[in-house]
Amino acid sequence: MLLLNNDEVRSLLSMKICLEALEAGYEDLIRGDAVHRPRIDVWAPCDEVNGYYRWGSMEGVAKSTGVFAIRMKSDVLYWPDGKTEEKYCVRPGTYCGLIMLFSTRNGEPLAIMPDGYLQHMRVGGCAGLGVKYLSRQDSHIVGILGSGDMARTYLTAFNEVRSIHSVKVFSPTKDHRTAYAKEMSERLGLPVEPLDNPRHVVSGSDVVATCTDSNLAVVEDPSWIEKGMHLTNLRFSEWSPEVVSHCDVVIKLGKNTIDVSDEEAVRLHGQTAFVAGQPEEKARIPQPAVDMYKGHFSFLTDLLTHRVEGRKNPDQITFFINAGTQGLQFAAVAGRVYHLAKERAMGRELPTEWFLQDIRD
Repeated sequence: MLLLNNDEVRSLLSMKICLEALEAGYEDLIRGDAVHRPRIDVWAPCDEVNGYYRWGSMEGVAKSTGVFAIRMKSDVLYWPDGKTEEKYCVRPGTYCGLIMLFSTRNGEPLAIMPDGYLQHMRVGGCAGLGVKYLSRQDSHIVGILGSGDMARTYLTAFNEVRSIHSVKVFSPTKDHRTAYAKEMSERLGLPVEPLDNPRHVVSGSDVVATCTDSNLAVVEDPSWIEKGMHLTNLRFSEWSPEVVSHCDVVIKLGKNTIDVSDEEAVRLHGQTAFVAGQPEEKARIPQPAVDMYKGHFSFLTDLLTHRVEGRKNPDQITFFINAGTQGLQFAAVAGRVYHLAKERAMGRELPTEWFLQDIRD
């Protein structure tokens, strides 16, 4: 059993490798050689007076890597202003997300690794697939709303699949957008301009991505959107339904959660969830007015197999809802990382016997 840390994952996983792994995973899915269980959350009251505990998990298998993956995350959530979502595990600034891999050949437990760096890469990589298959070939200008780690992997992926010439970024905190512009300009060799108005970031951009922690719509007005743009999101609440319906082509990455008829299940923060607690405790949880994940959309696999059409002309506005098939992505990307780590003798080996027993369940 191999134990890896985030630094080791970072040294193994470039965006190019991430995109290749994702493409292989979706090819497996199209052939019927992959399957995934969409995310389900479990919520419970916690010691955080204005917060709630949330457990989330998702699973998948990909033949190209020969592994089963489960990604698990343990968070305490809170909403300091009702507009944004914050989280931690144990204390602010620390987090707990784990990926476990098992062999589909003989069931052997193969690896444990944190989800942090890989999570950011696989989400950014999927947004990059949306740009690759839906944006104009001559998309050169990127507008980013948000300046966190996801905004970094999104731009890295866009630069991998398109010839990007310039970038504009907005974040409500001036220091954050300035630091993002400096870092990404140096990293990618591109001019990245921090702006103090989100509309100026959107205006004139070929690709626009929202990468925020907002529970409210970040872009509400369809008049901001120009012909030929490609749009994408990070969270379920960032674009208003009016903007989405204004687009000519809307493709969703895949199924992001399970439609459960169980009377105990609810739809919460874009996912099917089971929630414990008394009414006054449940009232702590803000329910965003916008949930982009709802509705009937064609999936990326429909686009790749030509069951639906994508962009047909340069004036069309395309939207890629970057949500779904999470379990598959962890099987594809974490599986690739595992094989690279074994090839390069990285990580720490734990005795497999620690994870086996002679008592049948």
